[in-house]
Amino acid sequence: MKVLLLMALMLGSSLALGAPGIDAVTVTPGADGEQTYTLSLQVLLVMTALSMLPAALILMTSFTRIVIVLSILRQALGTAQTPSNQILIGLALFLTLFIMGPVLSEVYETALKPYLADQLSADAALDIAQVPVREFMLAQTRDDDLALFARISGREGFEQEADVPFTLLMPAFATSELKTAFQIGFLLFIPFLVIDLVVASVLMSMGMMMLSPLIISLPFKIMLFVLVDGWALVLGTLATSFYV
Repeated sequence: MKVLLLMALMLGSSLALGAPGIDAVTVTPGADGEQTYTLSLQVLLVMTALSMLPAALILMTSFTRIVIVLSILRQALGTAQTPSNQILIGLALFLTLFIMGPVLSEVYETALKPYLADQLSADAALDIAQVPVREFMLAQTRDDDLALFARISGREGFEQEADVPFTLLMPAFATSELKTAFQIGFLLFIPFLVIDLVVASVLMSMGMMMLSPLIISLPFKIMLFVLVDGWALVLGTLATSFYV
């Protein structure tokens, strides 16, 4: 976690200072007139940070819960690939930015901004930056999941939340998010399942065995979802679920 934050701070500092670019190759003249080319360590760190951003997005933010709930909602509606995967992922991404806005703002104000102003060292900025992220993750992590991974790792008996390492907090947070996402998805599935059962029962009583109930129930499910302003309810509930 600290390495990832350090990479993000380095990337942010290079962009904020408006530097023309980081030298990818350093030329070192030798004693015999030869030249040695060395790849800049900063470039390697920045490229590594970019490759780790998707994993950090999934394991340390609200993205997992949102995208799973939206996928289950699409399955419950029975609309196949509508909305498409690109739309669901984009919606989940921007809703994640909205939910994580206060956390990111606190990281910027307390860690990144002083670091760019040369008021904090990199280590001090890392220690300060991880505090709001840790608080957000701990607030969404169930005690049972945290105790489970603490027992597996043999590191039980933490006196305070600050003593919980990120290597233990991240899997516990991911497990809690999966559990919460499926609970919300189950509640979303119930009204659409009732419509499917009613339509299937009516068709069976009419002797229309060859007609698929999905064809008849789909417009009713879409109509119900639109009448109750479903998208606003789902997205609003997802956003508020992180701050209850």
